[in-house]
Amino acid sequence: MTKINSYWNNIFEKYKILDQINKDGKFEISASQINEFREARLMTKFDNASQLPQIFTENELSILPITRGSYVIAPMDIFHKFPMIESSNEISYFNFPDNIQTLLPDNINSESLALNAVYISGILEDFIQDEKLLPTINGRMSSSLFNFNIKNTKTKKILNIDVNNAQIEIDAGYEGVESFSIIEAKSHFADDFVIRQLYYPMRLWSSKVRKNIKTIFMVHTNGIYYLYDFKFNDLNNYNSLTLNKFKRYSFDKLEINIEDIEKILLNINLVDEPKIPFPQADSFERIINLCELLDKSELTKNDITTEYGFHKRQTDYYVNAAKYLDLIKEEGDKLILSFTGEKIMQKSPTLKQLSFVKQILKHPVFHEVLKEQLKTGEVLSKSRVVEIMRKYPLYNVKCENTYERRAQTVSSWIDWITSLI
Repeated sequence: MTKINSYWNNIFEKYKILDQINKDGKFEISASQINEFREARLMTKFDNASQLPQIFTENELSILPITRGSYVIAPMDIFHKFPMIESSNEISYFNFPDNIQTLLPDNINSESLALNAVYISGILEDFIQDEKLLPTINGRMSSSLFNFNIKNTKTKKILNIDVNNAQIEIDAGYEGVESFSIIEAKSHFADDFVIRQLYYPMRLWSSKVRKNIKTIFMVHTNGIYYLYDFKFNDLNNYNSLTLNKFKRYSFDKLEINIEDIEKILLNINLVDEPKIPFPQADSFERIINLCELLDKSELTKNDITTEYGFHKRQTDYYVNAAKYLDLIKEEGDKLILSFTGEKIMQKSPTLKQLSFVKQILKHPVFHEVLKEQLKTGEVLSKSRVVEIMRKYPLYNVKCENTYERRAQTVSSWIDWITSLI
């Protein structure tokens, strides 16, 4: 990112991009102009807002492809935040076909394999609600010609953009009797995604087929498939998408009951608070996802920030949270799974979740909050969680605001545990 920031600073300076945007509202730049500094393909791939170079974020700018060899830079709102999903959201369980030997549900480690799994198991047909669903297209193709309106982040007005055969890539397209579904698949969570990944393919195929076009985002992590059906309410408005439908699916039905959790509470040996910042990382699913990423390969903090759509501050929060739970450790500038983390990642789905629960409940604050919550049968208020937190020497937690922010994480992790039951 340091190099990309430097290259873009030089490009902006050479072509007086800010001056042109202030004058005309946008700036069109060719791939050959970007290639003078570094390959355009690498300099323009920003799937999440956190990946934008500093000069873009400081000036509220974004970039989109408009032809196979050119881009537009302007104050555009090109990203969409993922809606918050409650831990209690129901999971639908599907059986994996017994006759399949070349793909196993507990060994799915890529987006393409995840797409194959949800297709052959019937998950996609259930989510899309269409008959005779078949895979038809995928890969790179041209976008065709169209124009669209997009929100100007500075003036809050509308900016019109023309697209002429820009290159697009579709992870998968499935056609049924009544619909054609375009799917973008990821194996990690991010705060947001670039709408272009769904919008450009939707515009291409809406001009080619008469069937209903569905645009679906899928995230596969921790054995769960998160499917989001986004709907564009205005074909010509890039920012008009809303969440039409959401479901979670899995092949591995967890066999966890209240007695399992109570047994852990009763028998766990509590640990002293480590000299690691008390967690501020509300999504426990993301901590599991981080362990999955490190189970594949060692990463630096910059790798996580750049590749997985985290903000730098978020990377620190989630890395520290995983270290707090003794799931990962640092070796030089590399992050790797700890011995405990490695052992957990090798376990079956049910035992894996219970092992994560144990790592949480070793810590007195979480142990006491859950114990009281199960005893009273009521979710503890933030103020009550803070009261419990104050009883323990939490590292680097001093002011009232810090207690309240950390209390939100405590409540979120406890919600995650109770959602397993």
